[in-house]
Amino acid sequence: MAMMLKPLLTSFFTGDVVTSPRLLQLPPSPLPVTRASASPSPPPEQQQFQQKPQATNRRQFLSKTAAASYLSLAAPLIGVPQRAARADEGALAEWERVYLPIDPGVVLLDIAFVPDDLSHGFLLGTRQTILETKDGGSTWVPRSIPSAEDEDFNYRFNSISFKGKEGWIVGKPAILLYTADAGETWERIPLSAELPGDMVYIKATGEKSAEMVTDQGAIYITANRGYNWRAAVQETVSATLNRTVSSGISGASYYTGTFNTVNRSPEGNYVAVSSRGNFYLTWEPGQPFWQPHNRAIARRIQNMGWRADGGLWLLVRGGGLYLSKGSGISEDFEEVPVQSRGFGILDVGYRSQEEAWAAGGSGILLRTTNGGKTWSRDKAADNIAANLYSVKFINDKKGFVLGNDGVLLRYLG
Repeated sequence: MAMMLKPLLTSFFTGDVVTSPRLLQLPPSPLPVTRASASPSPPPEQQQFQQKPQATNRRQFLSKTAAASYLSLAAPLIGVPQRAARADEGALAEWERVYLPIDPGVVLLDIAFVPDDLSHGFLLGTRQTILETKDGGSTWVPRSIPSAEDEDFNYRFNSISFKGKEGWIVGKPAILLYTADAGETWERIPLSAELPGDMVYIKATGEKSAEMVTDQGAIYITANRGYNWRAAVQETVSATLNRTVSSGISGASYYTGTFNTVNRSPEGNYVAVSSRGNFYLTWEPGQPFWQPHNRAIARRIQNMGWRADGGLWLLVRGGGLYLSKGSGISEDFEEVPVQSRGFGILDVGYRSQEEAWAAGGSGILLRTTNGGKTWSRDKAADNIAANLYSVKFINDKKGFVLGNDGVLLRYLG
């Protein structure tokens, strides 16, 4: 019986670039994010962004409802000394918790800073959360994007990236934002609903250039501010695996899932984990298809990423941590003992080639100072009632841990 295959990604294009208005349309004009001082006039770092007078929508109602609780938690943002840590929180030796003006239940998803001004950054999350800092991440204020606020969607902003003053944001439902002035204004780039999968990652790569990835394995590249995109792979991961059912990859036959996680190396190589965690995939620039790999570990994969030395780290469900032997893409991993207390480790971030931090469920924080050979637990973080999803080091002096319920930790060093 003939097998029905998903169409090639290149079938969405005419030649190498998008020309059909079905897939990607030229925006008629930029949609800037206008900024205005709040009233009464607060300190500069407290200024909010006013919108045009209009009926209160659901997003505005939630923001107003959260304001009262925020005033008691975010004292530093209104010029009052930060409250002392509760006795059950303990004191973090190398991290401090930053309290944010956001709704309860928001999951923080990504953070980025303007390379030319590392005091200026943006923080993304669920429930249409975009926060901005002008003091290196000590205090944050909400940013509002009218083109997103005017729609009846509750966007999940997944990824942000800067190159110089140019920046990009992607989210779900499909939304793509671009700035050429370090985030002072943002314009929205229209995208078709026929884009395969949800946009989960974007990387600013050069002037007017970026690389975008969807959770179905589509990789697109633009060199003209997002007005046209070309496909870097010829088909989605589902089509690749279903076409090569004899590849020997466990769970690949009739695969219709999506990526659970995807991470990019500085050299532009990708590693992604299947939604069920039963295998992983890699892609290097120039390859026409994703390359699937069987996992050599009994437990399902939670997340994978790149070490500072070019090798891979691998996390499995239940708290296991593995490191690949050597650098580059590999299928040979060895387990490293960690004190995870049975909680899942969700992410690893490298501060340097020797020092890295791992974070996970129930506020777990682990540290290595010898390239991952041994890890110690920061017990002071055990009392943070949140799952810590992401570890991001901007450089060796600036790092953050992002979690659910609006938990943000800032590295003190």
